[in-house]
Amino acid sequence: MRLSVQSDVFDLGAEANAFAAAQTGAGAVVTFTGIVRDNGGTLSAMEIEHYPGMTEKAIAAIMDQAMARWSLADALVIHRHGRLAANDPIMMVATAARHRADAFAAAEFLMDYLKSRAPFWKKEIRADGAEWVAARDEDEAALSRW
Repeated sequence: MRLSVQSDVFDLGAEANAFAAAQTGAGAVVTFTGIVRDNGGTLSAMEIEHYPGMTEKAIAAIMDQAMARWSLADALVIHRHGRLAANDPIMMVATAARHRADAFAAAEFLMDYLKSRAPFWKKEIRADGAEWVAARDEDEAALSRW
């Protein structure tokens, strides 16, 4: 299991290939990458803040839950912080399991919980000002399936 909270951009292909290559006995690897959306075409940047130590601890606990619940062989979470531009990769989740259903379910669980429970604060910066991104009802509702 590997967790990285970082400001540097990551290479999706290299990360996915390294993760998959390290798996022995897993029959499925699932990856997901989130990118910074520019709804409306006016985003100058997104600034993501976190509290070092607290953020990693919270994400590690979420990963531990996924590892146990779906008997994962391995999991990877990379999440960026700092100033990001539209279309920049913001996060990556990868899961490995004996069967695809477990790998997919665990990846979705991780994504839902990262979106709603990981302690990151996001601010959208536009030409007309900046605004903190509020929690969305649909993201909270997604947790009810778990």
